[in-house]
Amino acid sequence: MKRKAMLVVLITALMGTGFTLKMNDQKTPWIVPDAAKSKKNPVANNAESIAAGKVLWSTHCKSCHGTKGMGDGSKAAQLKTLPGDFTKAEVQAESDGSLFYKTSEGRDDMPSFKKKIPDEEERWSIINYIRTFKK
Repeated sequence: MKRKAMLVVLITALMGTGFTLKMNDQKTPWIVPDAAKSKKNPVANNAESIAAGKVLWSTHCKSCHGTKGMGDGSKAAQLKTLPGDFTKAEVQAESDGSLFYKTSEGRDDMPSFKKKIPDEEERWSIINYIRTFKK
């Protein structure tokens, strides 16, 4: 019992210093080059593109980001950084070009999808599907 109490005190003290049990690198800004930010989505945001994006999402993104894009996928707890929650206003406010860049390039736990999904139009369709998570 004494060890349990000491563990609770230690965790409480660490949390007070800003330490979290899950390494969360979300405070480090993800710098997207201006040229990438301003890149326009060449794929029409229509039912066909969204359906294609949903299929790709289910295959490549859902396990970390979750079915509804909330960052609660089955693999999310295993990651060192929290997966993005695409329902949040700040994510939805990002340009299509920024989201495309992040999806294409990856960072930390987020893999690059340039090789996994080499067809750029398919990656753009995922961006169109991400827009359906807007609250």
